[in-house]
Amino acid sequence: MRRRSKGRAGSADGLARLVAHTDPVALVGIALSVFLSVTLDLTNAATGVESLLAGLMGITISLVLDSLARAERRFHLRTLLDGPPWLVRTTPQVAGAVREAAERHAGTRVAAEAQRRYEEFRLEAEQLAAGRIVRRGDDEEDLVGATRDCKREMVGLTNVMPRFSGELSWWRGDVGRRYWEANLAALARGISITRIFLYATLSDELAELVETQRRAGVRVGLLPHGAVGTHLHVNLAVWDGSSCWEARMTAHGEISENQFSVNRSDVERLTRIFRHCADAATFHG
Repeated sequence: MRRRSKGRAGSADGLARLVAHTDPVALVGIALSVFLSVTLDLTNAATGVESLLAGLMGITISLVLDSLARAERRFHLRTLLDGPPWLVRTTPQVAGAVREAAERHAGTRVAAEAQRRYEEFRLEAEQLAAGRIVRRGDDEEDLVGATRDCKREMVGLTNVMPRFSGELSWWRGDVGRRYWEANLAALARGISITRIFLYATLSDELAELVETQRRAGVRVGLLPHGAVGTHLHVNLAVWDGSSCWEARMTAHGEISENQFSVNRSDVERLTRIFRHCADAATFHG
């Protein structure tokens, strides 16, 4: 009894897999072929043999179309995998692991988590395809790294907004210090750096920061809050006119997301913002 039940379950699973992996057009064609064969036989519009042959012919055509569709999908997959060796080597492993998690642990939190993580990966891959790297707010790897890689010129816009914890806390933190060290190294290499500070209040602390950067060789501009539209209140950096960084801010002025991009439209947009602010800013020294 157990063997028989197992055999029936296996047959049912096999049929389910066959239906799931067959093209919908082929399934509709097979169903119509069977319906046509039965109709011809019941209405005596054709002999039994003719009805059977008509049904078999329709089923054959449907399966041939399904085979062609499968071949087209396989060709498309092979084309996608015709890339760097690491992509060719790891893609089947990733796809196989996600499929196994979804099928072996169907209906559990594991399967749901596999789907969620795969969806996150898909969205991140789409951003990368567009030339963007999106990281969490406390990860400034690209901001510091791109400054170290800069070849000729760097421009930046820094918003110094009032906060509950006081102004300029970012520059005093670990990330700000590492970023400033990368700035100093770039200046030592002969890189031209222009930075605009958009401020609400020109405090002694801000004046000291501005003077420190000026003495180091940064061309510093000051832009009072309200001199430009709020849509230009963006924390940004552009390197060599070919890559850029933008900070997405919370309501309290904290960085929630970092976006590094080599997308031409992003670079041009942030360059325009910087130029508008530069036209309204006051440069000293």
